[in-house]
Amino acid sequence: MQTRRSFLFNSGGGLGGIALASLLASDGELRANESQAKNIVGMGLHHPPKAKRVVHFFMSGAASHIDLFDYKPELIKQDGKASDFGEPVEAFQNGLGPWMKPIWDFKAYGDCGKMLSDTVAPLGSVADEIAFVHNMVSKSGVHSAATLQQATGFLVPGFPGAGSWVSYGLGSINENLPAFVVLPDHRGFGSNGVKNWDAAFLPAQHSGTIIYPGRSDPIADLFAHKSGSYITQQGERQSQALMGELNREHASTRMGDPRLEGRIRSYELAAKMQLAAPESLDFTTESAHAMKLYSLERGPQDWGKEINADEETFHFGQKCLAARRLLERGVRFVQIWSGNDNGFPRRNWDSHEDVQRDHGPLALGMARGCSAFIQDLKQRGMLEDTLILWTTEFGRMPSSQGGKGRDHNPFVFTNWLCGGGIKGGMTYGESDAWGYKPLDRSHPTQVYDIHATILHQLGLDHTKLTYRNNGIDRRLTDVHGRVIQELIA
Repeated sequence: MQTRRSFLFNSGGGLGGIALASLLASDGELRANESQAKNIVGMGLHHPPKAKRVVHFFMSGAASHIDLFDYKPELIKQDGKASDFGEPVEAFQNGLGPWMKPIWDFKAYGDCGKMLSDTVAPLGSVADEIAFVHNMVSKSGVHSAATLQQATGFLVPGFPGAGSWVSYGLGSINENLPAFVVLPDHRGFGSNGVKNWDAAFLPAQHSGTIIYPGRSDPIADLFAHKSGSYITQQGERQSQALMGELNREHASTRMGDPRLEGRIRSYELAAKMQLAAPESLDFTTESAHAMKLYSLERGPQDWGKEINADEETFHFGQKCLAARRLLERGVRFVQIWSGNDNGFPRRNWDSHEDVQRDHGPLALGMARGCSAFIQDLKQRGMLEDTLILWTTEFGRMPSSQGGKGRDHNPFVFTNWLCGGGIKGGMTYGESDAWGYKPLDRSHPTQVYDIHATILHQLGLDHTKLTYRNNGIDRRLTDVHGRVIQELIA
């Protein structure tokens, strides 16, 4: 039995090929093949870049801007008084109790005099490298939707992660490692899980590759299971070659299906990673100075059931050091997550019950790791072309919930950026006196603007980095976004 395509090729010669081309064009498959060919090497630059790689820190659960970075003296003065927002407020869990001052004291750091809370004090040593954006807004106060918006630019699943767009736009620097790597919280995934870094309708090779530094198997299924002791290196190579041949033969009869090419490329990359990945994650080659900088000189000896700062510092430091090693070896985009979506007491930033209990260890561990990471990149000359973004899905209310907690606040929160041609030691945008909404409500900053700015620093025009899907030229910034020129050095 012959397929329609093979019949046309075999019986019609050139005319059959023309007819087949017409059929494929009508199916949209030639367009898909053309797009796929471009994706193999990246789309190319639109203008000279100031950065060539990105690190994206994501605090899952909604970190409280007013307890960490956004100093509000008025909130301290009004502590304990009945909250009055001057307008009706629809709270997520009715967390509209009295005003609650920041949990920790604030102090000024750096030549810029940036006010930071005591629980993120380690960031003070790099305050002059960071640009804070205090007027961020979210379109949703629901974790899943707001997380997707920060990670993919859309409130609903089915859209590529930001790292996938960067991989698609620029391609890989090192063919033996993925362009996009994800380092989840050591306890598990945050809200939405893999939907935050999936390639969606982009070719599959642009999905994030999950790595757990410190585990005996940091990359799942990279090597044969220990029960497969009979597998030899020669047999492995031969089986991979045979699989590649069968896959390509299968793909040749299904022209225009990018999933097949993506699967083939994933197998090929996995084979290359068997050599490159273990070396990338081998901390034994690091100096004593580096291990101390990342607080990795001592292990988890006294950790108990309660979450504590040393435990968080160790795990976050592991991810930061792994990120630096991966960046050195050519990974384009590394996403680091803090907080998972399971368990109680909370192991994330969703502090409805007790901000001090939940934020304290997480924030101190994060600040130590981020500070070490920024210092390390700077002394290695990597900070100038590595762009760092710190974000969360939304903020938390200035009013109290149950006395010690805070409810969701999608109306304003904080991001910060660093390196990669970003001005350090500055603040862009303000929230109001309470940290409830942007001071200038007519000109808030949205995730589209952050994404547009990141792509711009990488040499990509966010309006031109598109992929046609279901008849629409999709992009990371949807139909929105502007480059925040005020942040650019």
